[in-house]
Amino acid sequence: MEEEKIGFVSNYFSKISVAAVEITDGTVSVGDTLHFLGHTTDCESRVNSMQIEHKSVTKVNKGDSVGIKVSEKVRENDKVYKIVPD
Repeated sequence: MEEEKIGFVSNYFSKISVAAVEITDGTVSVGDTLHFLGHTTDCESRVNSMQIEHKSVTKVNKGDSVGIKVSEKVRENDKVYKIVPD
């Protein structure tokens, strides 16, 4: 499977398992699978919901800052990749 870099984690909220992701390239939609990669992080998470400023969105673009619910702990500055199906 191919991956394309879409951004990085700017913050992580452990109590609600939400990663704040800065989108630097491409787009992300609900249903996409993201790969979080860092020094101690290497996990995949399917995007079931996203929010910008507490409002649910279905698609985000380059330049957006978005909250994404994740299944595992991620850390600040982890790189975020979108898995592109073949």
